[in-house]
Amino acid sequence: MTESSKTFLYQYLNNPSPTGFEASGQRIWLDYIKPYIDEYIVDTYGTVVGVINPGQPYKVVIEAHSDEISWFVNYISDDGYIYVRRNGGSDAVIAPSKRVNIHTKKGIVKGIFGWPAIHVRDLAKDTAPKVTDLTIDCGATKKELEEKGVHVGCVITFEDELTELNDRYFVGRALDNRVGGFMIAEVARLLKENQVTLPYTLYVVNAVQEEIGLRGAEMIARRLKADVAICTDVTHDTTSPRYDKKEQGDLRCGGGPVLCYGPAVQNNLLDFLIGVAEEKEIAFQRQAVSRSTGTDTDSFAYAAEGTASALISLPLKYMHTTVETVSKQDVQAVITLMYETLLKLESGQDFRYLS
Repeated sequence: MTESSKTFLYQYLNNPSPTGFEASGQRIWLDYIKPYIDEYIVDTYGTVVGVINPGQPYKVVIEAHSDEISWFVNYISDDGYIYVRRNGGSDAVIAPSKRVNIHTKKGIVKGIFGWPAIHVRDLAKDTAPKVTDLTIDCGATKKELEEKGVHVGCVITFEDELTELNDRYFVGRALDNRVGGFMIAEVARLLKENQVTLPYTLYVVNAVQEEIGLRGAEMIARRLKADVAICTDVTHDTTSPRYDKKEQGDLRCGGGPVLCYGPAVQNNLLDFLIGVAEEKEIAFQRQAVSRSTGTDTDSFAYAAEGTASALISLPLKYMHTTVETVSKQDVQAVITLMYETLLKLESGQDFRYLS
């Protein structure tokens, strides 16, 4: 990681990019990747694609998603208390006492998720908060909020920003999955700086709207009609307290990229990735899924006539919180595995089970 790439990482991670409102983050990402690509595509809903060596008959995708979970203003009481609804898989349990930014056309309005004091609650009857229990206090009346530009439909993000832990981990909100956007951008940088000429067209895809159903990937996959797609997202570190390894597997931060087995994953492509990891001595972990990966891999796999697809996951602690945690070592290992895979991949490589 260079100083400029680390600066980009902080700028990109700290910028809010809620589902459906990813444009500012996509601009930061595109500005960073432009020197390393030949051209780019921006679709109607904001997915951005950097294109390297355009016009070749064989087409390869590396992909991450750019959106983060958030909240919507759903109702404002006369006293100015804002009630919310989810935008993606936002967790009501972590919200109380968090600072928030309400995004309006007039700028950011600051607020807090308030919560009644422990002194006035019957602790014997305490339950986990539900979304309908949450309120945001901006220190303003409904009329004042309206004057500031706050209305139903405004999107809300937590204020927390990227930090580091023990010099080994990145910690912050929205590492799921803007850290993926960072990693694929770094792959593009390495290809350019090492003067690699690929024998195929490479699409570096930063998709929108993953958190509400893989929608951005669904749209762009139909458009690109790639031959191969290698997606990256996060997965759970199951060594953290309150995970059951018998149900969720044995995965840990610092153990290397996670390679996924499941119906959407094309096994010959998966074996190809494993071969690269073993050849380059990149430590990796294995994960099995039941029906779907739950990531954009599914959208690429089943797009059009089908795309040979695989998933490289980054182990992460505390998903969908403001303290999502990943290992710096794993981040670099995912970048290296994707880069080395692209170098080994041949134009026209046939991953079909039968030919």
